[in-house]
Amino acid sequence: MAKNPRLHGVVIDVPRAAQARAVEFWGAALGAESVVSEKYPDYVVFAEATPGCYLLVQATGDPETSASRVHLDFATEDRDRDLDRLAGIGATEVTREHHWGVMHDPAGHPFCLCPVEGCLE
Repeated sequence: MAKNPRLHGVVIDVPRAAQARAVEFWGAALGAESVVSEKYPDYVVFAEATPGCYLLVQATGDPETSASRVHLDFATEDRDRDLDRLAGIGATEVTREHHWGVMHDPAGHPFCLCPVEGCLE
């Protein structure tokens, strides 16, 4: 039997122009080194910010079209099954993109479902 999703990471969405400053701030706050994803260069990762959980600073576009916010990433063994199950209990699916899915909870908060191996794999 597949496990339910588990918290995998916290993502700070920032306008592209603010990303470098946000990365600098969070690196200093955590005392941690960041790594820019080679596959997804808009993502800068602080691996294991808390054991078993990463912090990611994601550039989301220009200031006119992007809001600064935080969203959660959940690890899943079966993305499609969990997207369908969560939609059945009140979440709204936004997109199934690459190997992850984006949803909003009933209050409108965004979250993602990612493979257990990680969203950036």
